[in-house]
Amino acid sequence: MKPHVTCLMMSSIDGGLHPSTWTDNPDAGRKEWSSIYEETHEALRGDAWLVGRITMAEMAKGTPHPPAVAGDVKRPFHFARKDAPVYAIGVDPGAKLHFKAPDIGGDHVVVLLGSGVSDSHLAELAGDGVSYIVSDSPAIDLRAALETLHSELGIERLLLEGGAGINGSFLAEGLVDEIYLLLAPAIDATGGQAIIAFEGGLKGKVQLSLQSAKAREHGVVALRYKVQSPG
Repeated sequence: MKPHVTCLMMSSIDGGLHPSTWTDNPDAGRKEWSSIYEETHEALRGDAWLVGRITMAEMAKGTPHPPAVAGDVKRPFHFARKDAPVYAIGVDPGAKLHFKAPDIGGDHVVVLLGSGVSDSHLAELAGDGVSYIVSDSPAIDLRAALETLHSELGIERLLLEGGAGINGSFLAEGLVDEIYLLLAPAIDATGGQAIIAFEGGLKGKVQLSLQSAKAREHGVVALRYKVQSPG
């Protein structure tokens, strides 16, 4: 079994991902919209949240360093904690993430890695108190990783929170159960990264069914969709 996966994102009305490039609003701004996002994140009560490498790197803020404790490393997984209230999961097929601490805002870190990761990198993560799961292929088997997160850590509800590439990969593999989209009253218009991206598109792979539409504070609209696979 895998966890129930909710893709939670906020975008401008034209799908822009980065609030720094959005138009201004006369009644609210990024601070207020971010507050709504955080409130929604908490209300969904996820056991874990998951982001791609680039997003996680902005929070991890570490640099390569020798492992704190040398020794043998475990594959295919190592869990420094199995009792965390919430887990922060980063997808890192190329083993480029390094951490200053084993948690992000108190949420214990788990890294999903490809099979090519070196033992020295695993030793660094384990020495820093970071948990990890190593895939049996260079490209991460997302479904298998989710099943391990469920069976080993008891994760029942997972919030998928970007970036665009990891959102698209989860959708393409039929791993997303619902999309919860918060639309801010702003326009991006830069042609930059959207909230979902997948090479070749997702036509024929995903169908959406609107479950609810609700006006929130500060002009934000909350849209909730059930995700289904065609056929």
